[in-house]
Amino acid sequence: MPKMKTNRAAAKRFKKTGTGKLKRMKAYKSHILTKKSAKRKRNLRKAAMTDASNIKNMKKLLPYL
Repeated sequence: MPKMKTNRAAAKRFKKTGTGKLKRMKAYKSHILTKKSAKRKRNLRKAAMTDASNIKNMKKLLPYL
């Protein structure tokens, strides 16, 4: 049986927390920032947890995480 490969795009975007959950950064913070309010941009800075409904698919993408 060959080794499983990690999806490199996913590996760059997700980190595992101490409790085993997946941490991610929020979207919509890269460009067209002038029309977004300061409050909205400030809230986009914070990391978020990956939703439980996506965990099964994420385990396939990141088998060694």
